[in-house]
Amino acid sequence: MAKKASKKKYSFINEIYEGINNIAEVTKSGAVKIKRSDLKELLEGTFMKGAKLAAGGERVRFPVIGAIVRREVKARKAGKGVNPFTGEEVDVKARPASKKPRWSFPKSLKETFADKKHW
Repeated sequence: MAKKASKKKYSFINEIYEGINNIAEVTKSGAVKIKRSDLKELLEGTFMKGAKLAAGGERVRFPVIGAIVRREVKARKAGKGVNPFTGEEVDVKARPASKKPRWSFPKSLKETFADKKHW
């Protein structure tokens, strides 16, 4: 029986770690130096890679700040609606099916915002 090739999940932390190992330079005194422009490029590239994978359907987790995933939005037919403020009847345009990003926040971040002592 042939084994199914397992697809490696995207890890934001591993991407950053490997990138920093590649751009870090050690001085003669043993201090580690990282150019600000290289670090900025690494972070932007890593976030974009995660966003592209999320657009492809994979759930991508970013530590502490949340996760992003593609969401399927159903098509909507055209019709009539009512403006809730004026009571006037309005035309609602049709909308084709699409795929949009969905961001979800971790429970710890939601609790931090809900706690009034942080206001």
